[in-house]
Amino acid sequence: MLTGEIRSQIDRIWDAFWTGGISNPLEVIEQITYLLFLRRLDELHTLEELKANRLKRPMDRRIFPEGNDTKGKPYDSFRWSRFKHFEARDMFEVLGDHVFPFLRTLGGDGSTYAHHMKDARFTIPTPALLSKVVDLLDHVPMEDRDTKGDLYEYMLGKIATSGQNGQFRTPRHIIQLMVEITSPKPTDILCDPASGTCGFLVAAGEYLREHHPEIFRDDSLREHFHHRLFNGFDFDNTMLRIGSMNMLLHGVENPDIQYRDSLAQDHSGEEGKFSIILANPPFAGSLDYENCAKDLQQMVKTKKTELLFLALFLRLLKPGGRAAVIVPDGVLFGSSKAHKSLRQMLVEDHKLDAVISLPSGAFKPYAGVSTAILVFTRTDSGGTDRVWFYDLKADGWSLDDKRQPLLLEDKLGLAPLHILNPDEHAKNNLPDVATRWTLRDKSERDRPRTAQSFCVPKADIAANGYDLSLNRYKEVVHEQVEHIPPKTLLENLNRLEKEIEAGLKELEGMLS
Repeated sequence: MLTGEIRSQIDRIWDAFWTGGISNPLEVIEQITYLLFLRRLDELHTLEELKANRLKRPMDRRIFPEGNDTKGKPYDSFRWSRFKHFEARDMFEVLGDHVFPFLRTLGGDGSTYAHHMKDARFTIPTPALLSKVVDLLDHVPMEDRDTKGDLYEYMLGKIATSGQNGQFRTPRHIIQLMVEITSPKPTDILCDPASGTCGFLVAAGEYLREHHPEIFRDDSLREHFHHRLFNGFDFDNTMLRIGSMNMLLHGVENPDIQYRDSLAQDHSGEEGKFSIILANPPFAGSLDYENCAKDLQQMVKTKKTELLFLALFLRLLKPGGRAAVIVPDGVLFGSSKAHKSLRQMLVEDHKLDAVISLPSGAFKPYAGVSTAILVFTRTDSGGTDRVWFYDLKADGWSLDDKRQPLLLEDKLGLAPLHILNPDEHAKNNLPDVATRWTLRDKSERDRPRTAQSFCVPKADIAANGYDLSLNRYKEVVHEQVEHIPPKTLLENLNRLEKEIEAGLKELEGMLS
C-alpha cells in the first residue's frame, strides 16, 4: 500500500512534468518507465558483480560494458547507482547524450523489456525535473514487489484523466472480477490480445500468487510463471513498454508482450494456443476488408471490430479454453446477419457461460457506452445448457464522470472486510456477483427472472433469435393495484362532493 507521502511526491512530479511542457500522461509514464528500466539494469549488474566476487571469477554477463562509449564516456557512469549522485546538469547530459543511445542498442537480458526499449526517446525537458524524478524513484523501496507495483498502478491511474488515452484503462475492480470468474491455474497460458498496460495480466499474476503459492516452491511451475504463462499483444509501442514494465514491477520476469495488430495479421503459431483470454479490446467501429485477417472473415463476415475480436478470441483459445471479455451492448442484440451468426456460434458451437451486464457509467469519464462481460468456453462441440445472467447495477463507485467511491475502502471490491448489508449491496454488487457465479449450476437455476441474477435455458435463447440482452429475459415485478369498479368510484366522488359542500356551508355560517 502506498503511503500518503509517496502519493504526494508522485503528484508533485506529475505537476512538474505538466509545467515543464509535457502534457501527455502517457509520455510522462513512458519517461518514468525508462528510468525504472535503468534502475533494474543496474540492480541486475550489481547481482552479477556480487556473484562473481563470491565465486572469485570474472562476471558471466556484463550489462554495462567495460571501457567507454564512442563519445568517450565511461559505461560505468550509465549505471543508476552512479548517475543518481551527479549534479543535475551533468546527470541530464549523461542520460540524454549517452545513456539513451546506449538503451536503443542494448540487447539487455534478452527480456521483452529490453526489446521494447529499442526506440527509447529522452524527452524530460530540464535538468531540475530529471533530478527530482530520479530522487523520487531512488527513495521508493523497489525490492518490495507490492510497493513498486502499487506505485506504477497509481501512475497508470492518471491516464484516465487524459480523455483519449482513457481507453487503455479498465477499472481495476472490473478486471479483478473477470480474473476471479476465470480462476487461473498455475499451468494455464493466458493472453490479452489488446493488452495495453497489461492490467488483466497483472491481476491474473496477483491472483495466482494469492491462491497458488505452490508456484514458487516448484521449479517447473515457477519457470512457467515467469516465461510462458503471460502473453499480450498490442500495436502501440508506448503501450508495449508501459505494459512490460507493469509486469516487471509486479514480479513477472519475462512475459511475452509482442507487437501485433491482432485483427490484421495471420495467427499462425498462435491459433489454439491459450487456455484463458481476458480482454477489453478497443472497439473502433469498422475495418477495411483488406486490412482484416482472412481467417477471421471466414468465421464471421463483417467489418465490425467488436465481432472480429470475438472471432479472434475463439481462434486463439485451445479447445476447453475459457474467456471473460468486455463487449459493447450492441453485440448482445445487434440485428445484422453477422451479429446473429456470431451469437449463434457461441451458443450452439461452444459453451456460453454467462452474460454480466455492467452499469453504463463503469468506464467514465472517457466512455459512457453500455457494456457487458461475456464468459464462454471454446468446445467446438456445443455444451450450452443454460446461460447465467447478472444485472450488475453498482460497482462501488459513482457512475458519473468523477467516479467517487460510494463506500469506505474496506467495503469496496470483490472481497470486502465486512459482509455488506442491503443498502451497501445496492452500492457494490461485486461480492454478490462473485458468490452467485459459483452457484450458477446450483441454486441460481431456481431463481426467478425478477431477481438480479437468473439462468435462461438455451431453448429460450434460440427462440429469441439468440438475443443475449438481459432485458429480453428479465421480468419486472408490477405493483399490485386495487381495482375499484366504476360505479363504486362514482359513488365515492359524489359523497366527497356532498361533504365538501356541507363543509363550505358550515364555514359561511361561522363567518356570518
